[in-house]
Amino acid sequence: MNNSAKILLLYTGGTIGMVKDFETGALKAFNFDELLQNIPELKLLEHRIDTVSFERPIDSSNMKPAFWLQIAEIIENKYEDYDGFVVLHGSDTMSYSASALSFMFENLSKPIIFTGSQLPIGDLRTDAKENLITSIQIAGLQKHGKPLITEVGLYFEYKLYRGNRTSKINAEHFQAFASPNYPPLVNSGVHLAVNDSALWRATNRRKMKLHRGLNDEIALIKIFPGINRSLLEHILSKEGLQGVILETYGSGNAPTEDWFVNLLKNTISRGVVIVNVTQCIGGSVAMGQYETSTQLKKIGVVSGKDITTEAAVAKMMYLLAKDLSPKVFKTIFETSLRGEMS
Repeated sequence: MNNSAKILLLYTGGTIGMVKDFETGALKAFNFDELLQNIPELKLLEHRIDTVSFERPIDSSNMKPAFWLQIAEIIENKYEDYDGFVVLHGSDTMSYSASALSFMFENLSKPIIFTGSQLPIGDLRTDAKENLITSIQIAGLQKHGKPLITEVGLYFEYKLYRGNRTSKINAEHFQAFASPNYPPLVNSGVHLAVNDSALWRATNRRKMKLHRGLNDEIALIKIFPGINRSLLEHILSKEGLQGVILETYGSGNAPTEDWFVNLLKNTISRGVVIVNVTQCIGGSVAMGQYETSTQLKKIGVVSGKDITTEAAVAKMMYLLAKDLSPKVFKTIFETSLRGEMS
């Protein structure tokens, strides 16, 4: 494998870019132009690293589609100049962002690796250095002079996952992310062990294309015992609503009461698409497996299969912007576009 690559490091905000002011103890964003001074280990890498930062770095809790587009356009503008991209991002919404970019970039032929940290880079026990250094190494992996990873990944605590398969599962441990329905693409130990069979392979040689449109007229509803009819009616009658993600029980089960099923049926008849995803951290929706999901299948609810909620949100925003008929939306949503579902 060739060792030298050109990597662009994009800082959007988040804990990873913070340093502690030892006088006051407060956290402040450090200047990424001084990255090499802060992490001298980067000099040991054979890759050429350039950095670019959001003009005003944001906390990832404030992440939204406009910022996804900002990240994507920076990458699009520099796409021909670099072999790989590493996006430094707060961990709270990283799975949403990685999922969104996976749909926005079609025919990707280079890696876009999201990473961050649980502790600031200036902290003595920080996980930031390992996450950052390994993300850069992975983004620089090449085979026959071409990037080995050609998808959006998320690297955290010794594992590279497919970005649109991840969920943040822990707010305190260094191992903050999981990919319950898909194996890691790379395991980082003494050596980087690449799981070749798990990598995304674009079937065509078409040019990379950035899809800019995202439609956020959607609702995410988690079903719980005793969910209130008037609340649901209120949400589903919202003017302009175009899509709903329903987080159901187990393998896609929901209440069978008439009012509930009829409410969904009427919502669908208005042209609103409803996608069924499971609340479980792992596993898949299998509508029709139990009586409690047969009705949903009958009225035209879309199966999210084993997609994560984060990827479902991103995929719905992406597809709604395409102005598809409900039938075509259902067909495409139930099809894996970027390896987001089995």
